[in-house]
Parts: sequence; C-alpha cells; structure tokens
Amino acid sequence: MKLLSTLTSLLAVMTLVIALPPSTGNPEAAARKEIKDYKKKYTKYVHDTLKTRKTGCTKKKLLVRKEWSTLSKVERRNYINAIYCLASKPGLTPSSPYASYLPGARTRYDDFVAAHHLQSDYIHNDGLFLGFHRYYVHLYEQALRQECGYRAAQPYWDWTIGWEDPRQTAVFDGSPWSMGSNGVFIPDRPPTIVNFGAGIGDQPVAVGTGGGCVEKGPFTADKYQIHMGPTGYEPHGPLDGRGYNPRCLNRDITLEVAQNLRPSNVAGLLGQGNLFNFSLVLDAPAGVHVAGHFSVAGMQLDIFNGPSDPIFWLHHAMTDLVWTVWQAQDAKGRLEQVWGTVTAFDFPPSENATLDSPLNFTTIGPPKRLGDMISSIDGPFCYIYE
Repeated sequence: MKLLSTLTSLLAVMTLVIALPPSTGNPEAAARKEIKDYKKKYTKYVHDTLKTRKTGCTKKKLLVRKEWSTLSKVERRNYINAIYCLASKPGLTPSSPYASYLPGARTRYDDFVAAHHLQSDYIHNDGLFLGFHRYYVHLYEQALRQECGYRAAQPYWDWTIGWEDPRQTAVFDGSPWSMGSNGVFIPDRPPTIVNFGAGIGDQPVAVGTGGGCVEKGPFTADKYQIHMGPTGYEPHGPLDGRGYNPRCLNRDITLEVAQNLRPSNVAGLLGQGNLFNFSLVLDAPAGVHVAGHFSVAGMQLDIFNGPSDPIFWLHHAMTDLVWTVWQAQDAKGRLEQVWGTVTAFDFPPSENATLDSPLNFTTIGPPKRLGDMISSIDGPFCYIYE
C-alpha cells in the first residue's frame, strides 16, 4: 500500500508541476534569474550563520565547492589526477567481510563503488537518499584530499549549463581538462534494458549519441578502467555484476533526456514547499536527479555501480547543491524535515525514516544517523557551494 501511495503521490506532484501556467518571454532566462536569487539567499544564510562561530564549522574552515567550468585547467587536472591516484591504490574491500560477495572490487576507488552497490536498495527513492549521498560525496572528497594530496573541494556539474547539448560543455568536451567525452557512436543498437526493481520491473531506455567507450579526454580506455557491473542493466556482468569485469568506461549522452536538465526544472524543484514534494519531483522519471544520470547513460544507468563513472560525483554534488539551497530558503522549517521509508519505493515495506535512522557506509566510513546529515555546515560538514 505504501508503494502504491508513493507512486500515486508522485504522479500527483508531477501533474502539478506540468500544469503550471506557461511563462511569457524566455522561460529559461527567467528561471536562471530565479535560481540565482535562491542561491543568493542560501549564501547569505551560510555567512550569517557562521559569522559569530568560533568552534566547529567556521568561515575560515569552509571548503568552497565550485562548478567545473569555473576551475582553471590546473585545478581540473589536479582533480583528475586525484581520481587516478584513488583508482591506483589497493582497496579495503578485498580484506573486508564483503570480499566474497563483491570480488570485483579491487582498488580504493572500487571501495566507493562497492559501498554504493551494497546499500543501493536502501538509499534510492526513499527517506535516506539525500542524507546518505551527502555523506557519501563527503567521504569521497575526504579520500581525495587525505589519501591523494588533493587540496580543493569536490567540484560540481551545473546541469543548467549546456543542457541543450552537454557534449559541448567543459564537463564533456573531451579535452584533457574535461571529465571525458561521450562514448564512441555505435549505430543500430537496441534500447538498453534497465532493471529498476522495487516492483517496477525492467524498462527500455532510449538510445543516445554514443554507446561505446569514452572517446577522448582523461577517461579513455588507456587511462582508466572500471571493474564491476553491469548489475542495473542488461547484459549483467559476472556474478550479476559483482565479479571482476575490467573494461573501458562507456557513455551514451542522450539529448532527449538532457532536456529535463533545463533551468526551469531546477527552479521548479527549488520552489517546492516541503521535503516530500521536493523529493518526489527530484526523483521523478523526468526529474533532474534521474535526468543527470540517464542523460550520460552508460554506467550511469546502473543504479548499483553508477559511481564507476567519475561523473557520478559531480552530478551528486549538484544534487546536494539543490537540496542545500532548498533547505536554506527556510532553514528553521526545513533542516529537520524527513519523509518516506527506508527502502526504495518502500519495497519491501519498511519503517518510516526518522532523524535516528541509521546509515551504513561499509568499508568507506563509520555508520551515521540521518539526523547528522541534515546540515552542510554542521556535524562532519563544512562546505559552501559557489
């Protein structure tokens, strides 16, 4: 019943969003201004909150997370080199209790993929999703900084820049300072069958503009390999995607899906009045979280092993940015809001999420409670989005 109720609510919320009266003039330009105003209020909230702090997260300690295109070429290469570093170090999973279940995890980078794989049924389309991924990105950022000499903060991919064609952006243009290009185009392919599970079943995803190995940039086959999956789409890798399956990183940028990353969709999300509606619109089939993954496609269609593609971290930093900015519009009323249960689409049925709900990070970090994940400037966190 909870699953049916959630899906019914999702349809109702999407109907509300779609039914908004049409804007006059240039709706995307108007939406950009609206987003800018939301971000100004967020920035003011952070600085006002920290201006008198002497302990914990203070202004001096703030890490500044920046959009990829605003970084210098040197800063981008420093980030890319830190990824190479993490991918070259031996992992913790092979000597952990999860070794026999996930024998494909070999490197320190794979530890993060394995953690996501193990928790995937509990951290999507539910009340744990946002809090889990906030700390998950934080742990990755800390690993890059503490283990690989990276000195800056985790960058993000602003979906609203180049949403008409992401291939033309600084993120995907295939230069040595990008996050790699699209995949090589493979013609005459059938749609990819994605395994959504949670009572939804298998669904075809449209063919995009690539499909093969990343063609240019820092993550071509001679520079970067992925080791696990596929699990979330067919055909599955060895041991249902849990075994060792070294291969190139593939992408299939899909312009039809990328249209859902337009500024008006982000502005509409930021205008939601409570976490329930915010979460349902964020994770709707045409929502920006889903669109960010599915517009890149390839391993981003694999809900279990999606972090294998390093674009995952920039995408989820942007997802966290949107949540963070939304929270700041009414911090007193929104910071402690929870919604949903603790399983994806409440399948199987589970208890409601609370601030005391536990979050498991397996080999990459200690367990946490959801209530410790709610503020980006409290607890383990101290960062701001530029």
